Amino acid sequence: MITAVSSVHANENGSEQLVYVIPIENEVEKGLEAFLTRTAEEAEAKNADHIIFEIDTPGGAVAAAEQIGELFQGLETETTSFIVNRALSAGSYMALNTDNIYMKPQATMGASGVINQDGTAADEKAQSAWLSAMKSAAESKGRDPQYAAAMADPSIDMPEYAAGEGEYLTLGPSSAEEVGYSNGTVESRQALLAELGLEDATVTEAELTISEHIARFITNPVVVPILLSLASLGIMMELFSPGFGLPGIIGGISLILFFYGHVVAGLAGMEAIILLLLGIGLIVAEFFLPGGIAGLIGVAAIIGSLIMSGQDIGHMAMSISIAVLVMIIAAFVLFKTMGGGRSVFRRMVLTDQTSSELGYVSQENRLELIGLEGKTMTPLRPSGSALFGSERLDVVTEGGFIEKDKLVKIVKVEGVRIVVREI
Repeated sequence: MITAVSSVHANENGSEQLVYVIPIENEVEKGLEAFLTRTAEEAEAKNADHIIFEIDTPGGAVAAAEQIGELFQGLETETTSFIVNRALSAGSYMALNTDNIYMKPQATMGASGVINQDGTAADEKAQSAWLSAMKSAAESKGRDPQYAAAMADPSIDMPEYAAGEGEYLTLGPSSAEEVGYSNGTVESRQALLAELGLEDATVTEAELTISEHIARFITNPVVVPILLSLASLGIMMELFSPGFGLPGIIGGISLILFFYGHVVAGLAGMEAIILLLLGIGLIVAEFFLPGGIAGLIGVAAIIGSLIMSGQDIGHMAMSISIAVLVMIIAAFVLFKTMGGGRSVFRRMVLTDQTSSELGYVSQENRLELIGLEGKTMTPLRPSGSALFGSERLDVVTEGGFIEKDKLVKIVKVEGVRIVVREI
Protein backbone atom coordinates (compact mmCIF):
# COMPACT_ATOMS: atom_id res chain seq x y z
CA MET A 1 0.00 0.00 0.00
CA ILE A 2 1.38 3.38 -0.94
CA THR A 3 1.06 6.49 1.12
CA ALA A 4 -1.90 8.82 0.98
CA VAL A 5 0.21 11.53 -0.67
CA SER A 6 1.39 9.30 -3.54
CA SER A 7 -2.16 7.98 -3.95
CA VAL A 8 -3.40 11.51 -4.54
CA HIS A 9 -0.77 12.22 -7.19
CA ALA A 10 -1.55 8.99 -9.01
CA ASN A 11 -5.26 9.75 -9.04
CA GLU A 12 -4.89 13.37 -10.13
CA ASN A 13 -2.62 12.37 -13.00
CA GLY A 14 -5.21 9.85 -14.19
CA SER A 15 -2.77 6.90 -14.15
CA GLU A 16 -4.52 5.09 -11.30
CA GLN A 17 -7.85 4.97 -9.53
CA LEU A 18 -8.04 5.65 -5.81
CA VAL A 19 -10.19 3.62 -3.42
CA TYR A 20 -10.69 4.51 0.23
CA VAL A 21 -11.50 1.62 2.58
CA ILE A 22 -13.08 2.78 5.85
CA PRO A 23 -13.87 0.27 8.63
CA ILE A 24 -17.13 0.38 10.60
CA GLU A 25 -16.57 -1.85 13.62
CA ASN A 26 -18.04 -2.43 17.06
CA GLU A 27 -20.93 -0.36 18.39
CA VAL A 28 -22.28 2.66 16.55
CA GLU A 29 -21.82 5.83 18.62
CA LYS A 30 -20.83 9.46 18.19
CA GLY A 31 -17.13 8.61 18.21
CA LEU A 32 -17.70 6.47 15.11
CA GLU A 33 -19.64 9.30 13.49
CA ALA A 34 -16.72 11.70 14.04
CA PHE A 35 -14.29 9.17 12.53
CA LEU A 36 -16.47 8.51 9.46
CA THR A 37 -17.03 12.22 8.91
CA ARG A 38 -13.29 12.91 8.95
CA THR A 39 -12.29 10.02 6.70
CA ALA A 40 -15.13 10.42 4.19
CA GLU A 41 -14.40 14.12 3.79
CA GLU A 42 -10.72 13.28 3.43
CA ALA A 43 -11.53 10.74 0.69
CA GLU A 44 -13.56 13.28 -1.27
CA ALA A 45 -10.92 15.96 -0.80
CA LYS A 46 -8.38 13.58 -2.40
CA ASN A 47 -10.76 12.84 -5.30
CA ALA A 48 -11.23 9.17 -4.44
CA ASP A 49 -13.03 7.17 -7.14
CA HIS A 50 -14.77 4.86 -4.68
CA ILE A 51 -15.33 4.56 -0.93
CA ILE A 52 -15.79 1.10 0.59
CA PHE A 53 -17.20 0.81 4.11
CA GLU A 54 -16.23 -2.54 5.64
CA ILE A 55 -19.01 -3.22 8.15
CA ASP A 56 -18.99 -5.47 11.20
CA THR A 57 -21.26 -4.01 13.86
CA PRO A 58 -24.08 -5.18 16.15
CA GLY A 59 -25.68 -1.72 15.93
CA GLY A 60 -25.79 1.09 18.44
CA ALA A 61 -27.15 4.57 18.95
CA VAL A 62 -29.99 5.61 16.64
CA ALA A 63 -29.00 9.30 16.74
CA ALA A 64 -25.45 8.53 15.61
CA ALA A 65 -26.69 6.14 12.89
CA GLU A 66 -29.06 8.77 11.50
CA GLN A 67 -26.23 11.32 11.30
CA ILE A 68 -24.01 8.78 9.57
CA GLY A 69 -26.81 7.95 7.11
CA GLU A 70 -27.13 11.65 6.30
CA LEU A 71 -23.36 11.80 5.79
CA PHE A 72 -23.45 8.87 3.33
CA GLN A 73 -26.34 10.39 1.41
CA GLY A 74 -24.39 13.61 0.95
CA LEU A 75 -21.27 11.99 -0.51
CA GLU A 76 -20.67 12.57 -4.23
CA THR A 77 -18.22 9.66 -4.45
CA GLU A 78 -19.73 6.23 -5.20
CA THR A 79 -20.03 4.18 -2.02
CA THR A 80 -20.18 0.46 -1.27
CA SER A 81 -20.95 -1.35 1.96
CA PHE A 82 -18.95 -4.56 2.32
CA ILE A 83 -20.55 -6.55 5.17
CA VAL A 84 -17.72 -8.74 6.39
CA ASN A 85 -19.62 -10.27 9.31
CA ARG A 86 -22.78 -8.52 10.50
CA ALA A 87 -24.64 -5.30 9.84
CA LEU A 88 -27.38 -5.43 12.43
CA SER A 89 -29.72 -2.72 13.68
CA ALA A 90 -28.01 0.64 13.02
CA GLY A 91 -25.48 -1.23 10.87
CA SER A 92 -28.14 -2.28 8.36
CA TYR A 93 -29.45 1.30 8.24
CA MET A 94 -25.99 2.62 7.37
CA ALA A 95 -25.56 -0.03 4.66
CA LEU A 96 -28.90 0.90 3.09
CA ASN A 97 -27.64 4.47 2.68
CA THR A 98 -24.78 3.41 0.38
CA ASP A 99 -24.95 2.86 -3.39
CA ASN A 100 -23.93 -0.82 -3.34
CA ILE A 101 -23.99 -3.64 -0.80
CA TYR A 102 -21.81 -6.74 -0.96
CA MET A 103 -21.60 -9.49 1.65
CA LYS A 104 -19.22 -12.22 2.68
CA PRO A 105 -20.68 -15.77 2.62
CA GLN A 106 -21.22 -15.84 6.42
CA ALA A 107 -22.48 -12.24 6.75
CA THR A 108 -25.94 -11.10 7.89
CA MET A 109 -27.89 -7.86 7.90
CA GLY A 110 -31.16 -6.78 9.53
CA ALA A 111 -32.71 -7.15 13.02
CA SER A 112 -33.08 -3.39 13.25
CA GLY A 113 -35.55 -2.76 16.05
CA VAL A 114 -35.10 0.20 18.38
CA ILE A 115 -34.16 -1.00 21.86
CA ASN A 116 -33.76 1.13 24.99
CA GLN A 117 -30.69 0.97 27.22
CA ASP A 118 -32.53 -1.34 29.63
CA GLY A 119 -33.26 -3.85 26.85
CA THR A 120 -36.94 -2.99 26.42
CA ALA A 121 -38.54 -1.88 23.15
CA ALA A 122 -38.66 1.87 22.55
CA ASP A 123 -41.96 3.74 22.62
CA GLU A 124 -44.25 3.85 19.59
CA LYS A 125 -43.10 7.31 18.55
CA ALA A 126 -39.44 6.27 18.38
CA GLN A 127 -40.36 3.00 16.64
CA SER A 128 -42.42 4.82 14.02
CA ALA A 129 -39.66 7.35 13.30
CA TRP A 130 -37.06 4.59 12.95
CA LEU A 131 -39.32 2.50 10.70
CA SER A 132 -39.77 5.51 8.42
CA ALA A 133 -36.02 6.14 8.36
CA MET A 134 -35.28 2.52 7.40
CA LYS A 135 -37.81 2.58 4.55
CA SER A 136 -36.55 5.94 3.29
CA ALA A 137 -32.95 4.71 3.27
CA ALA A 138 -33.93 1.68 1.16
CA GLU A 139 -36.03 3.73 -1.28
CA SER A 140 -33.29 6.36 -1.71
CA LYS A 141 -31.06 3.74 -3.35
CA GLY A 142 -33.81 1.99 -5.35
CA ARG A 143 -34.40 -0.92 -2.98
CA ASP A 144 -37.76 -2.40 -2.01
CA PRO A 145 -38.68 -0.73 1.31
CA GLN A 146 -40.88 -3.60 2.57
CA TYR A 147 -37.83 -5.63 3.60
CA ALA A 148 -36.32 -2.66 5.43
CA ALA A 149 -39.67 -2.27 7.19
CA ALA A 150 -39.61 -5.95 8.21
CA MET A 151 -36.12 -5.46 9.64
CA ALA A 152 -37.47 -2.71 11.93
CA ASP A 153 -41.02 -3.98 12.59
CA PRO A 154 -41.48 -7.46 14.11
CA SER A 155 -45.21 -7.46 13.29
CA ILE A 156 -44.43 -7.82 9.56
CA ASP A 157 -44.54 -11.54 8.77
CA MET A 158 -42.08 -12.90 6.16
CA PRO A 159 -41.94 -16.67 6.75
CA GLU A 160 -40.14 -17.28 3.43
CA TYR A 161 -37.12 -15.61 5.03
CA ALA A 162 -37.60 -17.24 8.45
CA ALA A 163 -39.04 -14.06 9.89
CA GLY A 164 -42.29 -15.01 11.54
CA GLU A 165 -44.63 -12.67 13.35
CA GLY A 166 -42.88 -11.10 16.33
CA GLU A 167 -39.43 -11.51 14.75
CA TYR A 168 -37.22 -8.93 13.06
CA LEU A 169 -36.14 -9.81 9.52
CA THR A 170 -32.48 -10.80 9.15
CA LEU A 171 -31.08 -11.53 5.69
CA GLY A 172 -28.17 -13.77 4.76
CA PRO A 173 -26.15 -13.36 1.53
CA SER A 174 -28.45 -15.38 -0.73
CA SER A 175 -31.71 -13.93 0.58
CA ALA A 176 -30.26 -10.42 0.46
CA GLU A 177 -29.37 -10.94 -3.21
CA GLU A 178 -32.80 -12.38 -3.91
CA VAL A 179 -34.62 -9.29 -2.60
CA GLY A 180 -32.18 -6.90 -4.26
CA TYR A 181 -30.48 -5.71 -1.10
CA SER A 182 -27.09 -7.23 -1.94
CA ASN A 183 -25.25 -6.82 -5.23
CA GLY A 184 -23.29 -10.00 -4.70
CA THR A 185 -21.40 -12.34 -2.37
CA VAL A 186 -17.59 -12.19 -2.33
CA GLU A 187 -14.94 -13.92 -0.26
CA SER A 188 -12.51 -11.04 0.23
CA ARG A 189 -11.78 -7.38 -0.35
CA GLN A 190 -9.72 -8.22 -3.42
CA ALA A 191 -12.66 -10.13 -4.88
CA LEU A 192 -14.88 -7.14 -4.15
CA LEU A 193 -12.48 -4.79 -5.94
CA ALA A 194 -12.56 -7.13 -8.95
CA GLU A 195 -16.39 -7.09 -8.92
CA LEU A 196 -16.29 -3.29 -8.90
CA GLY A 197 -13.67 -3.15 -11.67
CA LEU A 198 -11.16 -1.64 -9.29
CA GLU A 199 -8.67 -4.50 -9.00
CA ASP A 200 -5.82 -2.25 -10.18
CA ALA A 201 -6.80 0.72 -8.05
CA THR A 202 -4.63 2.20 -5.32
CA VAL A 203 -6.18 1.34 -1.95
CA THR A 204 -5.89 3.65 1.03
CA GLU A 205 -7.06 2.22 4.34
CA ALA A 206 -8.42 4.73 6.84
CA GLU A 207 -7.37 4.21 10.45
CA LEU A 208 -8.54 5.61 13.74
CA THR A 209 -6.24 8.14 15.36
CA ILE A 210 -5.36 7.72 19.04
CA SER A 211 -7.83 10.49 19.91
CA GLU A 212 -10.58 8.76 17.91
CA HIS A 213 -9.82 5.43 19.61
CA ILE A 214 -10.21 7.15 22.98
CA ALA A 215 -13.38 8.95 21.86
CA ARG A 216 -15.00 5.75 20.56
CA PHE A 217 -14.21 3.93 23.80
CA ILE A 218 -15.33 6.74 26.10
CA THR A 219 -18.58 7.53 24.29
CA ASN A 220 -19.64 3.89 24.49
CA PRO A 221 -22.95 3.78 26.45
CA VAL A 222 -21.48 1.18 28.82
CA VAL A 223 -18.31 3.15 29.58
CA VAL A 224 -20.00 6.51 30.34
CA PRO A 225 -21.66 5.48 33.66
CA ILE A 226 -18.45 3.71 34.73
CA LEU A 227 -16.39 6.88 34.21
CA LEU A 228 -18.92 9.04 36.04
CA SER A 229 -19.09 6.51 38.89
CA LEU A 230 -15.29 6.57 39.22
CA ALA A 231 -15.36 10.37 39.27
CA SER A 232 -18.02 10.46 42.01
CA LEU A 233 -16.21 7.77 44.03
CA GLY A 234 -12.97 9.72 43.84
CA ILE A 235 -14.66 12.86 45.15
CA MET A 236 -16.36 10.93 47.94
CA MET A 237 -13.14 9.18 49.01
CA GLU A 238 -11.36 12.53 49.17
CA LEU A 239 -13.98 13.78 51.64
CA PHE A 240 -13.28 10.77 53.86
CA SER A 241 -9.50 11.12 53.85
CA PRO A 242 -7.10 13.95 54.62
CA GLY A 243 -5.18 15.67 51.83
CA PHE A 244 -5.49 15.08 48.10
CA GLY A 245 -4.47 11.55 47.19
CA LEU A 246 -5.02 8.68 44.76
CA PRO A 247 -8.87 8.71 44.90
CA GLY A 248 -8.96 12.38 43.96
CA ILE A 249 -6.50 11.80 41.11
CA ILE A 250 -8.57 8.90 39.75
CA GLY A 251 -11.77 10.95 40.03
CA GLY A 252 -10.19 13.91 38.28
CA ILE A 253 -8.75 11.78 35.47
CA SER A 254 -12.14 10.09 34.94
CA LEU A 255 -13.84 13.46 34.58
CA ILE A 256 -11.14 14.74 32.22
CA LEU A 257 -11.36 11.60 30.07
CA PHE A 258 -15.15 11.91 29.85
CA PHE A 259 -15.00 15.45 28.52
CA TYR A 260 -11.97 14.79 26.32
CA GLY A 261 -13.67 11.88 24.56
CA HIS A 262 -16.91 13.80 24.12
CA VAL A 263 -15.10 16.86 22.76
CA VAL A 264 -13.27 14.72 20.17
CA ALA A 265 -16.55 13.02 19.24
CA GLY A 266 -18.12 16.44 18.70
CA LEU A 267 -20.60 16.02 21.54
CA ALA A 268 -19.19 18.52 24.04
CA GLY A 269 -18.70 22.09 22.89
CA MET A 270 -17.05 25.05 24.56
CA GLU A 271 -20.29 25.96 26.31
CA ALA A 272 -20.22 22.62 28.18
CA ILE A 273 -16.56 23.11 29.17
CA ILE A 274 -17.25 26.67 30.37
CA LEU A 275 -20.21 25.44 32.42
CA LEU A 276 -18.05 22.69 33.94
CA LEU A 277 -15.29 25.14 34.92
CA LEU A 278 -17.89 27.52 36.34
CA GLY A 279 -19.34 24.70 38.43
CA ILE A 280 -15.92 23.68 39.77
CA GLY A 281 -15.14 27.32 40.57
CA LEU A 282 -18.38 27.72 42.52
CA ILE A 283 -17.72 24.56 44.53
CA VAL A 284 -14.23 25.83 45.42
CA ALA A 285 -15.74 29.22 46.33
CA GLU A 286 -18.13 27.43 48.69
CA PHE A 287 -15.21 26.82 51.07
CA PHE A 288 -14.88 30.58 51.50
CA LEU A 289 -18.51 31.71 51.28
CA PRO A 290 -21.33 31.17 53.80
CA GLY A 291 -24.77 29.80 53.01
CA GLY A 292 -24.15 26.80 50.71
CA ILE A 293 -25.82 28.46 47.69
CA ALA A 294 -22.60 28.63 45.65
CA GLY A 295 -21.96 24.91 46.18
CA LEU A 296 -25.48 23.93 45.11
CA ILE A 297 -25.27 26.07 41.98
CA GLY A 298 -21.84 24.58 41.24
CA VAL A 299 -23.15 21.02 41.46
CA ALA A 300 -26.09 21.95 39.21
CA ALA A 301 -23.68 23.52 36.69
CA ILE A 302 -21.52 20.37 36.55
CA ILE A 303 -24.58 18.13 36.09
CA GLY A 304 -25.80 20.49 33.36
CA SER A 305 -22.44 20.30 31.56
CA LEU A 306 -22.57 16.48 31.69
CA ILE A 307 -26.08 16.40 30.22
CA MET A 308 -25.08 18.89 27.49
CA SER A 309 -22.15 16.63 26.56
CA GLY A 310 -24.19 13.43 26.37
CA GLN A 311 -25.20 11.66 23.21
CA ASP A 312 -28.68 11.09 24.59
CA ILE A 313 -30.31 13.04 27.45
CA GLY A 314 -32.09 9.96 28.78
CA HIS A 315 -28.91 7.90 28.82
CA MET A 316 -26.93 10.69 30.48
CA ALA A 317 -29.60 11.11 33.14
CA MET A 318 -29.43 7.38 33.83
CA SER A 319 -25.61 7.46 33.93
CA ILE A 320 -25.60 10.39 36.37
CA SER A 321 -28.18 8.60 38.53
CA ILE A 322 -25.99 5.49 38.62
CA ALA A 323 -22.97 7.60 39.62
CA VAL A 324 -24.92 9.34 42.41
CA LEU A 325 -26.22 5.97 43.66
CA VAL A 326 -22.68 4.56 43.71
CA MET A 327 -21.50 7.62 45.64
CA ILE A 328 -24.29 7.28 48.22
CA ILE A 329 -23.57 3.57 48.71
CA ALA A 330 -19.83 4.24 49.05
CA ALA A 331 -20.48 7.02 51.57
CA PHE A 332 -22.69 4.71 53.63
CA VAL A 333 -20.10 1.90 53.58
CA LEU A 334 -17.26 4.23 54.55
CA PHE A 335 -19.33 5.84 57.28
CA LYS A 336 -20.29 2.48 58.81
CA THR A 337 -17.19 0.34 58.36
CA MET A 338 -14.24 2.73 58.39
CA GLY A 339 -15.36 5.40 60.82
CA GLY A 340 -15.18 7.80 57.92
CA GLY A 341 -18.15 9.77 59.12
CA ARG A 342 -16.21 11.40 61.93
CA SER A 343 -13.32 12.34 59.65
CA VAL A 344 -15.48 13.79 56.93
CA PHE A 345 -17.49 15.90 59.38
CA ARG A 346 -14.29 17.09 61.03
CA ARG A 347 -13.25 18.40 57.63
CA MET A 348 -16.60 20.05 56.96
CA VAL A 349 -17.48 21.36 60.45
CA LEU A 350 -15.28 23.29 62.90
CA THR A 351 -15.13 21.15 66.06
CA ASP A 352 -12.21 22.76 67.95
CA GLN A 353 -13.17 24.25 71.33
CA THR A 354 -11.43 27.07 73.19
CA SER A 355 -12.55 25.99 76.65
CA SER A 356 -10.79 26.85 79.87
CA GLU A 357 -10.30 23.10 80.48
CA LEU A 358 -8.08 23.00 77.39
CA GLY A 359 -6.09 26.02 78.53
CA TYR A 360 -7.87 28.68 76.46
CA VAL A 361 -8.76 31.89 78.31
CA SER A 362 -10.48 34.71 76.44
CA GLN A 363 -9.58 37.27 79.15
CA GLU A 364 -8.13 36.98 82.66
CA ASN A 365 -10.69 37.84 85.37
CA ARG A 366 -8.59 38.56 88.48
CA LEU A 367 -11.19 38.57 91.22
CA GLU A 368 -8.48 38.17 93.87
CA LEU A 369 -7.55 41.84 93.37
CA ILE A 370 -10.82 43.07 94.93
CA GLY A 371 -10.11 44.78 98.27
CA LEU A 372 -6.43 45.55 97.61
CA GLU A 373 -5.23 49.06 98.47
CA GLY A 374 -2.64 51.05 96.60
CA LYS A 375 -1.54 54.50 95.37
CA THR A 376 -2.23 56.23 92.10
CA MET A 377 0.86 56.76 89.93
CA THR A 378 -0.91 59.02 87.48
CA PRO A 379 -4.00 61.17 87.65
CA LEU A 380 -7.14 59.11 86.94
CA ARG A 381 -9.31 60.97 84.36
CA PRO A 382 -11.01 58.52 84.92
CA SER A 383 -8.35 55.98 83.75
CA GLY A 384 -4.70 55.77 84.63
CA SER A 385 -2.21 53.65 86.57
CA ALA A 386 -1.90 52.67 90.21
CA LEU A 387 0.61 50.66 92.22
CA PHE A 388 -0.61 47.78 94.41
CA GLY A 389 2.30 46.35 96.31
CA SER A 390 4.89 45.76 93.61
CA GLU A 391 2.41 45.41 90.73
CA ARG A 392 1.42 48.31 88.51
CA LEU A 393 -2.10 48.03 87.09
CA ASP A 394 -4.21 50.00 84.64
CA VAL A 395 -7.33 51.11 86.50
CA VAL A 396 -10.43 53.30 86.11
CA THR A 397 -12.46 55.25 88.62
CA GLU A 398 -16.18 54.93 89.19
CA GLY A 399 -16.56 58.10 87.14
CA GLY A 400 -14.83 60.86 89.10
CA PHE A 401 -11.33 62.36 89.03
CA ILE A 402 -8.54 61.18 91.37
CA GLU A 403 -5.23 62.99 91.61
CA LYS A 404 -1.76 61.43 91.56
CA ASP A 405 -0.35 59.84 94.77
CA LYS A 406 -3.80 59.29 96.30
CA LEU A 407 -4.70 56.11 98.18
CA VAL A 408 -7.23 53.96 96.32
CA LYS A 409 -8.98 50.66 96.82
CA ILE A 410 -10.02 48.09 94.17
CA VAL A 411 -13.79 47.65 94.39
CA LYS A 412 -14.63 45.75 91.20
CA VAL A 413 -12.92 43.57 88.53
CA GLU A 414 -14.64 42.95 85.17
CA GLY A 415 -12.19 41.15 82.92
CA VAL A 416 -9.39 43.62 82.21
CA ARG A 417 -11.40 46.51 83.71
CA ILE A 418 -10.27 47.21 87.25
CA VAL A 419 -12.38 49.78 89.10
CA VAL A 420 -10.91 51.76 92.07
CA ARG A 421 -12.33 54.17 94.66
CA GLU A 422 -10.38 56.83 96.55
CA ILE A 423 -9.88 56.06 100.22
